[in-house]
Amino acid sequence: MKISILRNSSGGRRTPAAVALGAVLALTATACGDDGSGAGGGQGAEGSGKGKITFWDNNGGVRTDIWKEIIADFEKANPDIDVEYVGIASTEYQSKVDTAIQGGGLPDVGGVGAAMLAGFAAQGALEPLDDRLAGSALNGKLNKDMVESLKAAGGGDDKLYSIPTSANNGVLYYRTDLFEKAGLEEPTTWDRFYAAAGKLTSKGKNEFGYTIRGGAGSIAQALDAMYGQSGITSFWDSSGEKTTVNDPKNVEALEKYAALYKKATPAADLNNDFTKMVAQWDSGTIGMLNHNLGSYQDHVKALGPEKFRGIPQPTGPNGKRVQVSNPVDGVGLFKSSKNKEAAWKFIEFALSHQENSKFNESAGQVPANLDAAKDAWIQKAEPTKLAAEALSDGSTTIVQLPYYLPDWNTISKADNEPNFQKVLLGKMSAKDFLDGMAEQLNEAQAEWDEQQKS
Repeated sequence: MKISILRNSSGGRRTPAAVALGAVLALTATACGDDGSGAGGGQGAEGSGKGKITFWDNNGGVRTDIWKEIIADFEKANPDIDVEYVGIASTEYQSKVDTAIQGGGLPDVGGVGAAMLAGFAAQGALEPLDDRLAGSALNGKLNKDMVESLKAAGGGDDKLYSIPTSANNGVLYYRTDLFEKAGLEEPTTWDRFYAAAGKLTSKGKNEFGYTIRGGAGSIAQALDAMYGQSGITSFWDSSGEKTTVNDPKNVEALEKYAALYKKATPAADLNNDFTKMVAQWDSGTIGMLNHNLGSYQDHVKALGPEKFRGIPQPTGPNGKRVQVSNPVDGVGLFKSSKNKEAAWKFIEFALSHQENSKFNESAGQVPANLDAAKDAWIQKAEPTKLAAEALSDGSTTIVQLPYYLPDWNTISKADNEPNFQKVLLGKMSAKDFLDGMAEQLNEAQAEWDEQQKS
C-alpha cells in the first residue's frame, strides 16, 4: 500500500493521505520537562536514563488498568526508573496538552494518536523519533503502514512524531438475541439497519433499535454514517481543495441518520459520549450500536459473546462498503522532557511483543508490533477478525479523513459537536450544519496549502 501525496500545478505538496486502514488490519489474518523557554515548552534533555518520568494516558479510565499493568512490568524490568501515571479522559486530552504546551507542565511521554498529532507537532511540542526508532530493537518490528500513517498525519514534514501502538476500526454491534426474537436479518446493509432500528423500538417498554452518539466524539460517527450511505469515496473533490462533506448525497444521508434520534434511540443519546453510549447499550435493551473494536471486551463482559456480534459497517445498494478512516493511536515523546533516554526506554518497552499484545488484547485493537499481531487471541476476537477480512477482500473503500490539518481535531470536535446536537434536536438543518463545516474545512485546507508552498 502506498501513501498518496497530491500535488498542485506548481508541484507544491498538498495533501498526504493517511494509509488506508484496510492494509493495516489485513496484517492480522511530575517529572515534567517543560522549562518554558520556547515553542512547545523548551528543548529538554537526554537525562541520565534513570529516575522519574511522567506518562499521560490519552484514554484514561478506559485504558487505565492495562497501562498500569504495563508500567508495573516496566518498573520491574527497569528498577531504576519510576513512571508516574496520569489518566486523562479522551474528551479532555487535547485541551489538557494544549494548555500545558502554552503554560508548562507537559509530561515526558503521552498518548499521541493521528487525530491530534498535527496540532501538537505544529506547536513544536513533540520530539522527532525517526533516528531513535532506526537505532532501536523495534526497527523493522512495527507495522510499517501504521508508521507511515502517523508520518502522514504529522503535518507534512515527513517526520515521525509518534510510535504506533494500535489500529482501530468502526464496528456495528448488534444484539443477536433481540434480532432473533424479532425475526430480523443481520444488519449487513443500510436498508436492514434502518428496518431493524424501527422494528426493535418500543418506547413504552424502554426498548430502542439504536443508540446514536450525540455527545463528545459524535462527528466522526456521523461522518461514517454519511459516507457509508452516500457511497462517496473521497473527502475532497477532484481539485483537492473543496471537501465533499456537504455534497447533496451526504446531506440526504445525514438527514436520514439524524432522524433516528428519539424515534428509535433514547433521548439521553443527545449528550452521550462513547463511554456512556457503550454502558447504556451493555446494560439495556438496545438493538444496535456503532463504535469500534475498542469496546468489544466491554460487551463480552456485560453480555457474554452469545448475545451480540460485532460486524463491519453496513454496505450500500451496490454491495460496496464505504467507511471513514479511524486514526492509528500511538505514544509520543515530548520535546520538553528532561529525561528523554528513560522516556524512550518506556516507549520501546510498551511496544515490545509481549506488552503490545497485552495492551491490544485488552483494548480489542490491532497491534502495531508485527509479532504481537500474529498472536492467537486475534483470531478469537471476532470483530477484529471480520474487520480484517472485510478490509482486505476488496469490498471496502476507506475515506481518508484529513488528520494532517492542524485544525482538524478542533473542527471535528469543539467547533461542530454543539451544532450536531442542534441537528438532532431539529434546530438546525443537516444542510446548514454541513455547509458550515465545509467552509471551515476548505479554509483550513487552503491555509495548509499555503504553508506547504512557503
